[in-house]
This record gives sequence, C-alpha cells and structure tokens, in this order.
Amino acid sequence: MRIVLLSLSLAVALALGSAVAQTVTVAGGAVGQELELTRAAADRYMQENPGVTVEVLEVPDLADNRLGLYLQFFEAQSSEVDVYQIDVIWPGDLAVHFVDLYDYGARDVADQHFPAIVENNTVDGRLIGIPWFTDAGLLYYRTDLLEEYGFDGPPETWAELTEMAQTIQDGERAAGQSDFWGFVWQGNAYEGLTTNALEWIASNEGGSIISPDGVITVNNSNAVEITDLAASWVGTISPPGVTGFGEEDARNMWQAGNAAFMRNWPYAYSLGQQDGSAVAGNFDVRPLPAGDTMGGEPAATLGGWQLGVSRYSNNPELAADVALFLASYDEQKVRAVEGSLNPTIMALYEDADVLEAVPFFGSLFDVFTNAVARPSTATAPNYAQVSSAFYTAIHSVLTGQEDAETALALLEIDLEALTGFPTGTP
Repeated sequence: MRIVLLSLSLAVALALGSAVAQTVTVAGGAVGQELELTRAAADRYMQENPGVTVEVLEVPDLADNRLGLYLQFFEAQSSEVDVYQIDVIWPGDLAVHFVDLYDYGARDVADQHFPAIVENNTVDGRLIGIPWFTDAGLLYYRTDLLEEYGFDGPPETWAELTEMAQTIQDGERAAGQSDFWGFVWQGNAYEGLTTNALEWIASNEGGSIISPDGVITVNNSNAVEITDLAASWVGTISPPGVTGFGEEDARNMWQAGNAAFMRNWPYAYSLGQQDGSAVAGNFDVRPLPAGDTMGGEPAATLGGWQLGVSRYSNNPELAADVALFLASYDEQKVRAVEGSLNPTIMALYEDADVLEAVPFFGSLFDVFTNAVARPSTATAPNYAQVSSAFYTAIHSVLTGQEDAETALALLEIDLEALTGFPTGTP
C-alpha cells in the first residue's frame, strides 16, 4: 500500500546501487515500545532501499523536554535531523521549520487518515506533518480487584473512582501490600499534566481552558471543584510523588501490580498484557470518568504524533519518503498490533488482526474520534506558553501551594496577558 515517492534520479541511483551512502535521521520517541518499533521499521525501510541508512535518534520522553531539544536544532538550522516526531499540539507553533509534504507525494495518501488530524497538521494550506499515531486518555482498571471488592464495574464518575480506589487501597494494604495505591496518573509539571487536568475540567463542564473562538474560560466554579478534588487524591489514593510522575512512572507502578486504577494512553495496554507483567489478564480499559455536574460526560484529551520533514534537511525528498513509509498502512498496522499505538489510517480500525490484538480499538472508537483538543490552534504560535501557565497553576494546587479558586483566578490574568483574549464562561 506504500506509495513510492522517490524522484526518478534518486530511484535510478538506488537501482544502480549508488556508492554514495545516503543517511536519514529520524528523531523518534522512546515511551513504551516506541523506540524499538521505530528502529524495526527503519530496518524494513533499509532492506527495501539498500542505498539508504535510516538512523533513529532517541529523544526525551517528556514532551516539554523534547520540544526544547527540537528548538535547539531549529535555532541552529541544523541538518542533523531530517524527520521529527511532532506532537499534535505543535504544528501551529513549528510550521515554519517543516516542508510541505504535499510537495512530496503526501496528497496521494492523506485521505486515508482521519480528516480532523490532517486538518490539524495543515497550516496555511501546507501539510507539515503526516499523521503517525493518535491518542486519547483512557482509564485502566483491575478487573480482578473490582470483583474481589464487590464492585459491579468500573467507576462512572470521578467521585466513584475516588471511593472505589480508597476501598481497594485500604483492603490491599490490610492484606500486607503496603506499597499499593488506588490511582496513578501524570502529575508532573509538564504537558502531560495539561492533558490530565483538561480531562478533569472538560468532564465536569468546565470548558477547554480557552475556547476555539478565543475566549478564556478556565476560571469557573466547575473547574475549581474538580481541580480541588484532584488535589485531594495526592497522598490519599495517589502517592505523594504523583506530582512528579510522567507516563512511564505511572505505567511502571501499575504494571508492577501496585495500583487499582491508572490514567494513561493506549500504548500501555500491550505492555500490560506481556509475559512478566503482574497485571496481565487482570485489567481492562474504559473511557475516563465523568464529572459530577448534571451534564458531565467523560472527556479524553486528544493526543498523538506526526512525522514532519525538516526544511533544513539536506535531502528532504528522501526524508519525506522515509516519513511516508513509517506512516504507511503496513507500518501503522505493525505498531497497532505490537505496541497498541492507535492508527491514524481509518481502515485499520476494521482490520481483523488489529482488533484481535487490541479489542478496545473497536469498542472505544468514539473516544478516539471525539477526543477533546487542547487550545493549540486558537493560541498558535503561543500554545507552549499557554500550556505552561496552565499546568504550572494546576501543579501549584496539587502540591498545596494554592487552592484551586486562587490558582485559576491568577491563571486567567496570566492568560489574558499572554493572548490578549477576553474572558468568558464555557
């Protein structure tokens, strides 16, 4: 299914076994199995194209640290990296540093991907990233422990989760598991906290920080209520150190069998089912809980990653071919089956092999297609500053430095100064 995008001259050079080695460097993530899967895909590309070397550069797990590294490359207009794995929230901020993939054959495959993601990656008519995998936050829960403690099913609301987590935690500790916790999540002061906190607030009818039409909505009673509830988890049903947790910190504790519930991305599913996992066969996933407001509904923050080709690459044509290969149907299928990484190619959600390996891709399809977007489009090119202000305010509540009412009021003032947007209600 891969579209061959090499120019005629390059194709001829490869066919003749050109002695000139060509190297493409891909900056790829290492969360869960990402690095291993990307390197395996690079090997497959090289087998098909013996005149090319594809090197995979490991970059930091935390999105903020990764962005900082990328900005150093961009500031130097470095040709060291040809293909970058970019977050779903970065296209508006980073578009100037990437080529238009429509100039390199992406138009032939773009309609295979979710239209909303293609639109997200399109800036001023330019496709600056080919979708690679998508994400949405999920609730992982121990099916064996819910049954043991007499619960009919997973929690529907955050209040129910709080109660169930406390009950299971108390019981497990009484049985001698002193390191057991009720609920683990991502509470460090970084982009991951923005995704978690947006889920809490949106599910409690507290809006999406800044509305798509540019109104600051975060300072409201529903947002205050749910943020205070989240702060109450720290040191009770969640470890005190959760305010320093990223994705892998939460997964490692969960996969060791030391938590009843976890908020994380789909990638943790396949790892949790592997041999040696303490929770293999004893967990499931569902949408995150709703808030306790009258109209509260589950909310999952839209995540996901794209592949963009640097405008500073010495060979953007070859780099684009590598990027489109990595994001092709066959390669996304491998990543779905082996790594439970959500495809962006719609047809893969009907692929029997994918659904056998990751059944919830079918049952929770609506979660992935209706996820809540962060306000990156409305605030571009200042989203990174907006998000930093938001997660810093939330972190101050989680660590007890501020109460939610004060923190969100101060955040509103900071966001007004950053964006010039008006304030309003969700």
